[in-house]
Amino acid sequence: MWHTISKEEVANKLRTNIEYGLSEKEVSLRLQSCGKNELEEKKRESLLIRFFKQFNDFMIIILIIAAVISAVTSLIEKSNEYIDSIIIFAIVVVNAILGLVQESRAEKALDALKKMSAPHAKVKRDGKIQVILGNEVVPGDVVMLEAGNFVPADIRLIETFSLKAEESALTGETTSILKDAKVLLDENIMTGDMVNTCFGTTVITNGHAIGIVTETGMDTKVGKIAKMLLSNEEPRTPLQLRLEQIGKKLGLSALAICVLIFFIGIMKQIPLKEMFMTSVGLAVAAIPEGLPAIVTIVLSIGVTKMAKKNAIIRKLTAVETLGSSSVICSDKTGTLTQNKMKVVEIKTKDKDSKFILELGMMCTDVDNDLRGDSTEIAIVQEGILKGISKIDLYEKKPRVDEIPFDSDRKLMTTIHKLNKGYRVITKGAVDVLIGRCKNYYDNGKVISLSKEMINEIEISNNKMAESAQRVIAVAFKDVDNSSYKKEEDLIFVGLIGMIDPPRENVKEAIETCKLAGIKTVMITGDHVITATAIAKELGILTKRSLAMTGAELDRKSDNELEKEISNYSVFARVSPEHKVRIVKAFKSNGHIVAMTGDGVNDAPALKAADIGVAMGLNGTDVAKNAGDMILTDDNFITIVEAVKTRKKYI
Repeated sequence: MWHTISKEEVANKLRTNIEYGLSEKEVSLRLQSCGKNELEEKKRESLLIRFFKQFNDFMIIILIIAAVISAVTSLIEKSNEYIDSIIIFAIVVVNAILGLVQESRAEKALDALKKMSAPHAKVKRDGKIQVILGNEVVPGDVVMLEAGNFVPADIRLIETFSLKAEESALTGETTSILKDAKVLLDENIMTGDMVNTCFGTTVITNGHAIGIVTETGMDTKVGKIAKMLLSNEEPRTPLQLRLEQIGKKLGLSALAICVLIFFIGIMKQIPLKEMFMTSVGLAVAAIPEGLPAIVTIVLSIGVTKMAKKNAIIRKLTAVETLGSSSVICSDKTGTLTQNKMKVVEIKTKDKDSKFILELGMMCTDVDNDLRGDSTEIAIVQEGILKGISKIDLYEKKPRVDEIPFDSDRKLMTTIHKLNKGYRVITKGAVDVLIGRCKNYYDNGKVISLSKEMINEIEISNNKMAESAQRVIAVAFKDVDNSSYKKEEDLIFVGLIGMIDPPRENVKEAIETCKLAGIKTVMITGDHVITATAIAKELGILTKRSLAMTGAELDRKSDNELEKEISNYSVFARVSPEHKVRIVKAFKSNGHIVAMTGDGVNDAPALKAADIGVAMGLNGTDVAKNAGDMILTDDNFITIVEAVKTRKKYI
């Protein structure tokens, strides 16, 4: 609700003062009532208890009974043939140890999540600015944020100055989000659209701001992810379920036959002791004590084969599960796409498009090592491909001033010194910039900007936006000393369209999945227009499938979602909670679900899926520790190759 009310109302509800912050006495009281700004841990059982819990399986219990009976029989007969019992106990203990090693993945994921917390925070208390430990932040604290800071908790912004935050931990999208404290938002807006709020564990990439802490610890957005990691029970794999069913059938059948043989022998007046020993011998012979060992060996072969396909298996049963998958839920950014903005279209009257790229390159904050905003990097890289050097441009027309980008203007302007006068270059939102332009640049000529030209520009902008392009408009003017800081009477040059393009060969991999009867589903924090455009290009979204946003998903009950889930192939602007619901809905329809992702926001879904695949060694430790498998790259093609390998060798 904090994003729906004004900063004054936020301060009143949290009983804080924007100018002076909280008093030390009030901070002490709030620490007692709210607790420290930390993620809670589930009470961990002792190693011994966790070890004994590994034997809580029907098949294992049958094996233990068989081993005990075999040992007792040998003792009674004084045969000293304990080899069968020793082998059975060895198999059971080895399986228990393997299970124990795998069990603590969710706890490790939570540990990794805790490491992402901000170590320190700059707050205002008793009117003085202090630097405190991140876990000492309380609701109502007035916090200062600067570029490079980790956000210590969930914060309602009250003043922003060109503030941008990278929120991939929550949304999966690496593009920095421009924040604006003045905006009031609807109650049901998605996390990625909350531009007046910053969230714990996210990173400030640009600008600075002041905000009021609204939630700490487990009440934050990342705290809710931690709760899901603790509460979601790991699903039993298809192999485990089948082995359990086989174990029950074999065990009960063996016991029934042994009892029957025993009573038949008694009826035929065979000595009681002899019949008991015969029945026990039959029971031991009927129990498949070698089955777990055989399964482990076969799965190990699969692990070895898949390692050659860049797939690291963290859980043996994941080998079989992957091959049984009927639905693959995949993140978009960096998995299906390159996670790198690229210029794909330029609309200008300039024949070779060099002029608009020169202007665009000069009006960026990208350094010589190509570090900066992803959109600006794309413009600079396109210019380099066309043989343009930003260093040469700045030597000829040095940058002397700027008007930084902000959310109100939606424009950025740089001023460059010419031999006589200055060149003002402005880039930004098309609808805003076109209203500041008086003329149009047409192959070296400057002509008056007519209504027909404006209409043509708007049509081009709409078409580019519909194809999921991020569109930047560019304009300039040459002036004398007196008016170089006025963003008006500009000369419109054209449009630059950028997109995060699909990875090479991903489309063919998705087609392979279709031929194998596997449905590919895109789940992304990106906007629905971008998601659907990419999904159509890759063949994920067809005429027979639909797309759904997180807001639409919120309006559906679990029953409704389960009934309709098969109709959808794209889910956009979703949160970690949504991802878990989507996975569970597919599973309720009898599907074996593989979930892929590399971020904190993917971890609960990785854990809820039948098999969680952490994409890329550069993925977060949270995702890795929540997944059953790690792919050594973040390419969707690798998981398809792994599925094919499993089907071939297992």
